[in-house]
Formats: sequence, C-alpha cells, structure tokens
Amino acid sequence: MTAQGEHVDIDARAAREANLANWNDRAELHEHAYGLEAYDDPAHLSRVVRDDLAALAPFVPSVEGLDICHLQCHIGTDTLSFVRAGARVTGVDFSPVALEAAARLADRLGLTARWVLSDALEARARVSGDFDLVYTSIGAICWLDDLERWAAQVAGLLRPGGTFYIRDGHPMLYTLDENAPGLVVRYRYLSDGTAASWDDDSTYVGDGTVAHARSYEWPHPLSEIVNALIGAGLVLMRLDEGTLLPWRFSERMVEVDGGWMWPEAERLLAPCTFTIVARKPA
Repeated sequence: MTAQGEHVDIDARAAREANLANWNDRAELHEHAYGLEAYDDPAHLSRVVRDDLAALAPFVPSVEGLDICHLQCHIGTDTLSFVRAGARVTGVDFSPVALEAAARLADRLGLTARWVLSDALEARARVSGDFDLVYTSIGAICWLDDLERWAAQVAGLLRPGGTFYIRDGHPMLYTLDENAPGLVVRYRYLSDGTAASWDDDSTYVGDGTVAHARSYEWPHPLSEIVNALIGAGLVLMRLDEGTLLPWRFSERMVEVDGGWMWPEAERLLAPCTFTIVARKPA
C-alpha cells in the first residue's frame, strides 16, 4: 500500500478514472452537505463568489450581461451565483453526477445555466462559443496533470480582451501536514510529472464517506501556474496571496468571518490561497 501523498508514476487516464469515481461519490454527498437551502433566498450568492466578485471588480466592474465559462464547476453553487449576479454562465465539469446535481439546483431555483460534461483539459473542443470571463476557483487545478494544456483551454475559450480569474489553494498550503501540531512541510512543492496518491474516504464537508477512496493529485508550484498562463499568451494583471480559506484544511484552523485561517501567531508564515487575474490581448 502506498503512503499518503507518495509519488506514483501513473497513466493520466487511469488517474482521471479514479478521480472521476471519487468525485462522483463526493457530488452525491455534497448535494446534501453544502447547505443548498441557503440558495432559496433569491439574493443569496456563495461566499466564494462574493469574495471573487470583489477581487475582480478593479478589472471587471460588473459581470451583468457577460458570458462566463466556469471550469470545474462541481455542483454549481458558484456557477449559479454568477447567474444571480446577471451573467450568462456555462458550467463545465467531468462528473456527470455533479452536473446532474447542478441542474437540479438550477431547476429548483428557476435559474438558467448551460452545463457541459467535459474534462477541463478538453474544454475548448467540448464547449461552444467564446467568453468574456473564464473562471476557476478553489480546489481545482491540483487535479490536472498538464497545466500547459489547461492554460491553452483557458486562452482558447476567451474572447480577445477577455479575462481569466482563478483563486485556488496555494501550492505552499498543499505541502503542509494538516495533522501536525504546527506548520510542518511534508509534501512536495515542486513537480516532477508524477502524481501524489491518496487513499482517503473522507470529504471536505459533511460526515459521509466515499466508496472510491483512491485519488491522485499533481503539485504545481506558483511559477508553473504563472508560466503556463504566460505561455498560452495571456497577460498577467494581478497576482495575490492570501491567508483565508473557504474550507477547513486542518483541524488546527480557526473559523473567522468568511472562512478559516491558521492560528493568529502563524498566519503570516505561509499563504493559504493565490489569486491571478489575466487577460487575453484584444
């Protein structure tokens, strides 16, 4: 049995199939654990989207009337929050179970979005049209093995002058041992093309367990992420690093307004998120 986070040389297609089974299980659990009843309030937006709209505002003052493509949209809570903010939104995910849950939520709320079943690495071929904004958020790109291909999809989906936005877990965060009594580096920061193997039947919200516990992730240092976007022809407008997470990475994290942080004495020792705003030249 491999240790948690151990480097494994696995075919990307086999890793994808394992991850798909894992995320199909998660989607079933998350439909019940995400607190979807909050969206019955017509004014409710996800906290993630509220924060991201504020970060986007200097570059995209309003999303009203814009065409947005949300890559790796999961069960659609953020996707539909953009719909409520006035955008026309396409949600893309590789999990049919997640998209079924997203469509059920949209129908219940009387909201309209387009749902496309596709791996993020094949999105340009599967999604019709082009977009003013391509959006990716928390917990997404660690599941992708090839960031150059990912960035090419982003660039291909954007209209000239369109904007790409991502806020995700910081690569430094993912090196830390979530069970250690302090900030202890345990896992890789730099990548060598191999995946990290995990065998964990828990999920990040709720009390349920998944039937398909094996999953695979790829570490991507910040330089790799930035250089992939530059290599795809995008122009970086902003790069930020933050201390607030919208999910509890470690039991040691403390709840604050809007999410979780490390204990106060540790908050400036390691970043928890990064945010990038980039633009496709007109």
